[in-house]
Amino acid sequence: MAQVIVYGHRNSIEQRRGALSSAIHGAIVATLDYPPEKKFQRFIALDSADFIHPEDRGDDYTIIEISMFEGRTETAKRNLIADLFARIESEAHIKPHSVEITITETPRVNWGIRGVNAADLALNYQVNV
Repeated sequence: MAQVIVYGHRNSIEQRRGALSSAIHGAIVATLDYPPEKKFQRFIALDSADFIHPEDRGDDYTIIEISMFEGRTETAKRNLIADLFARIESEAHIKPHSVEITITETPRVNWGIRGVNAADLALNYQVNV
C-alpha cells in the first residue's frame, strides 16, 4: 500500500497535476513493482501565505509525502526517490532542487483497509522488494 500526498503552490499544482500524478505513479509502479491499478494520491494546492519555504525553491516548490507498508529495501527506496526526481523533471518540468520527498513506513498492523486490519489482508503484490 502506498498513499501519496502532494503539496505545492496552487498555480503550480493546477498546471501540473496530471503530469505530477503520472510521474509519481509511474515511479512507484516501476521501482516498487506496484500494481498499476493501485493509485492513491491527494493534491493539496496552497496559497503562498500558507506555504512558507526558502525563496530559492521557487514557485514550483513541491513536497511529496509517501506513506507505505514497511518492508522495502534501502535500495528500493533509493531507486524510488531517484526515479521520482527524474520523472518529475522530465514530465512535470519541475527541477529536482524544487522537490522534496519523504517516505514514511509503518507496519501493516497500523493500517485499516477495506474493513480489515492490513496485517490480515491478502495482497496481490509483494512488499519486500
